[in-house]
Amino acid sequence: MHERHDIPNKLQGETLVRKQLFEKYKDRPLVRILPELNVVKIGGHGIIDYGHDVVLPLVDELGTLSEHHQMLIITGGGVRVRHMMDIGLDLGMPTGVLAELTSKISEQNALMMATLLSPWKAKRIHTTDLLELPTLLAMGALPVTHGTPPYGLYEHPSERSNGGIPPHRTDTGAFLAAEVLGAKRCILAKNVDGLYDKHPLKYPDAELIPEITASELIEMDMEDLVLERKLLEIMLESRNIPCVQIVNGHKKGMITRAIIGENVGTIIWAR
Repeated sequence: MHERHDIPNKLQGETLVRKQLFEKYKDRPLVRILPELNVVKIGGHGIIDYGHDVVLPLVDELGTLSEHHQMLIITGGGVRVRHMMDIGLDLGMPTGVLAELTSKISEQNALMMATLLSPWKAKRIHTTDLLELPTLLAMGALPVTHGTPPYGLYEHPSERSNGGIPPHRTDTGAFLAAEVLGAKRCILAKNVDGLYDKHPLKYPDAELIPEITASELIEMDMEDLVLERKLLEIMLESRNIPCVQIVNGHKKGMITRAIIGENVGTIIWAR
């Protein structure tokens, strides 16, 4: 009989799935790599697809903010993602393949935003470069990356009701980046003023929800949302980021107001 050889450690002999083990470690303090960082996600569908009139004023605002605040700009995909998914779903592509395909589009938007922000020393980075941010920020650079989290072909299977659409998309990627970096805040710039009780572009009587918890929003089970449902589930497990703030990126100054701590748009608390 061959004996099992272990390296002595506190987890020796553990299966890493025992519930009491999780309780032991749940309150341990985490390293916050960039506690003053502001993660700002620029929607593809809600912002970048509108082109010149919406994007250029926002670029000026973001560039000016970067002169006084640590920032990481993250881009979404937009209409090209929807086109790619339409084709891929029609052809029966697996969820992981769809994730791999659509990530290329949010990367294109990151490259464009980094180019536009070049007067402010913008540096286009990849999702694997997040630990380079302390050095880049210390050098005065403005990092820009795409929001699709790097699951790629290993993306989680989609819920049957989603028809195969990858559950982790660019809102989720922005939050995950903010969480692992221990950022100060995570802001999602959209084409609406925040979260509404129903689609504001379809229903004139829709009412803005200024503040809500992730668990309350999950319980409401709304027909449509301004952010990804998977993000709400992940927020319940957050250790660093207390909330996500949704603001209208079409309105000048809204991101600035969010960064200086004003309760504009909608705040979704991670509880």
